[in-house]
Amino acid sequence: MATSSELLTTARQRGQNDQLPYAGAVTPGEAFALLEAEPAVMLVDVRTNAERDWVGRVAIQNVQHAAVQWSQYPGGVQNPDFLAQLAQIAEKGTPLLFLCRSGVRSQHAAKLATEHGYSNCFNILEGFEGDKDNNGHRKNVNGWCKAGLPWMGA
Repeated sequence: MATSSELLTTARQRGQNDQLPYAGAVTPGEAFALLEAEPAVMLVDVRTNAERDWVGRVAIQNVQHAAVQWSQYPGGVQNPDFLAQLAQIAEKGTPLLFLCRSGVRSQHAAKLATEHGYSNCFNILEGFEGDKDNNGHRKNVNGWCKAGLPWMGA
């Protein structure tokens, strides 16, 4: 198993290779390993409160975990207090792993946080539920849940 230093190096290399506007990207499995091995790493779930309540949430004991909605439900309007809420839970040097449903909103969150001085922002690729399958359902193709990582349902 890779060390947390090796995982962060891999994530940063992805960031450079893909010319990401934030530090890098991790797979769900890498995110889980980092969260378990490195107490300084924080998971920031940017899904709406409704998604966490109705779909499920990451279930890992003894890790730094916070919920800061990227957009609000209903309506999908971007949370105008996102940066202020992030500032309440994380210092600018903290390694932050951003998670959403499929890895899209978390990209935006990582980018915005980076633009405002957070130097260790990482997107969790595939997100919590992953991409849709041929029937339009999630949790079957990829993502945190499909990887068999700890989560609890609604």
